[in-house]
Amino acid sequence: MRRWEGGDPGVSNQKTPTTILLTPERKFHSFGYAARDFYHDLDPNEAKQWLYLEKFKMKLHTTGDLTMDTDLTAANGKKVKALEIFAYALQYFKEQALKELSDQAGSEFENSDVRWVITVPAIWKQPAKQFMRQAAYQAGLVSPENSEQLIIALEPEAASIYCRKLRLHQMIELSSKAAVNGYSGSDTVGAGFTQAKEHVRRHRQSRTFLVENVIGEIWSELEEGDKYVVVDSGGGTVDLTVHQIRLPEGHLKELYKATGGPYGSLGVDYEFEKLLYKIFGEDFIEQFKIKRPAAWVDLMIAFESRKRAAAPDRTNPLNITLPFSFIDYYKKFRGHSVEHALRKSNVDFVKWSSQGMLRMSPDAMNALFKPTIDSIIEHLRDLFQKPEVSTVKFLFLVGGFAEAPLLQQAVQAAFGDQCRIIIPQDVGLTILKGAVLFGLDPAVIKVRRSPLTYGVGVLNRYVEGKHPPEKLLVKDGTRWCTDVFDKFISADQSVALGELVKRSYTPAKPSQLVIVINIYSSEHDNVSFITDPGVKKCGTLRLDLTGTSGTAVPARREIQTLMQFGDTEIKATAIDIATSKSVKVGIDFLNY
Repeated sequence: MRRWEGGDPGVSNQKTPTTILLTPERKFHSFGYAARDFYHDLDPNEAKQWLYLEKFKMKLHTTGDLTMDTDLTAANGKKVKALEIFAYALQYFKEQALKELSDQAGSEFENSDVRWVITVPAIWKQPAKQFMRQAAYQAGLVSPENSEQLIIALEPEAASIYCRKLRLHQMIELSSKAAVNGYSGSDTVGAGFTQAKEHVRRHRQSRTFLVENVIGEIWSELEEGDKYVVVDSGGGTVDLTVHQIRLPEGHLKELYKATGGPYGSLGVDYEFEKLLYKIFGEDFIEQFKIKRPAAWVDLMIAFESRKRAAAPDRTNPLNITLPFSFIDYYKKFRGHSVEHALRKSNVDFVKWSSQGMLRMSPDAMNALFKPTIDSIIEHLRDLFQKPEVSTVKFLFLVGGFAEAPLLQQAVQAAFGDQCRIIIPQDVGLTILKGAVLFGLDPAVIKVRRSPLTYGVGVLNRYVEGKHPPEKLLVKDGTRWCTDVFDKFISADQSVALGELVKRSYTPAKPSQLVIVINIYSSEHDNVSFITDPGVKKCGTLRLDLTGTSGTAVPARREIQTLMQFGDTEIKATAIDIATSKSVKVGIDFLNY
């Protein structure tokens, strides 16, 4: 989608905001800018009936115990099911995409012609990925029967795939090394580069290197074993992934599992809110949000366009227009003017301008970025301490927040002497484009790291001296040790795509029709018992044996289970050994 309708002046609209509006009857009304603008134009009393949600994607990350019943809170304080909201959003995208495809192709596109790829932050846990899949089923994107029509891709991996495909002239290189793009002036293409250097010297402020003699993909500079980091900084989260190249076919091996945290650009919005608390009082701001929700959105839009104007070398102040109803409501609420509040607050970087604006000095704006940027830099510092990450050749900075000059400068200052820092030109769409490449070839990433240790609880024969006495269970004269953690895979273990973990399970009673096996996870490698500290039940594996048994039930049935961990989602299959029929199996991280 090249332009989302109804975007803001002064902000480019290749992206649409995560905002959704439901009617008072809780039916889908609109999404993105359209939702925001319609909500704005509603009469304040009517607006209270409508359900308006924004920036709701982060909820999936911050809810530790995400289920099908997790709620989101709309601007008017009412609760709605998160699953419903995500399904509405996906359904809207589906309709928009099919319409756009049909328009461009001049013929109707059927949904069955499409393979859908949904990207999720790598730091989202398994339940969030399964939640996305459920939402896609509910939205009619794909049906559970054709589940392979939908692929879930991890955002930084998608970005990484795209970065390998970049040609050098699409790059913005931040390090001012003598060698432009890694080539010294004496190369055969020297002349072109000398001009480029000259151009750069003259336009110090433009950090773009326009290298017309394209020397092929950045790929050509990477050799077997080279490592690079992808730092994906978006609105809500920052993900870091380290990949290493495996030649000849250029498959990627994930060296370091995706880490990251909620340090996205929303952190800057939050700091702005705290600044407003400081000047006008938290009680007023919280009240204003509820009573004048549309004006609050206006204020945040005004802030957004100023936020994009922040730069390290800026000297003139940034003006943020205060909506009339803010000024008006404040006077009613407090009995004195906004101007008075600014004068008596001890925030010295923010002044009142006679045109009804908040005047922020560049330092004040930079201070709002500081906590978020500091967290990102610190996070990267920790990453660079890891032995696997030493000798990284490139650092790709991608995602919407990577457009912020303040973040670019901070990353360059901290790591520019250790590796080359590169920002693709349309940095906000890197993930989207990478997701397309991933959809075309999901096998491009061959090895991943498991973020957790996974396993199940089993009974083992009791061994004197080895097993603790409190785990002893005697059954039919046999001594068993309970709660033993049978490990499928360890945290940080490299898992190849399609690699399988095999286990056989026997029903306790031959007549048993369903076996439910609890899956446990832990962040530690060395787990002995499911009762160890840090071990959490995270899902269930359900084997359905109905319809597999013939007339004669064998005395001892054995169900062989295969689990696949190398993919972006965890999958399972099972076979009844006696009849070699496949057994229905479900692996569930949401409802257990």
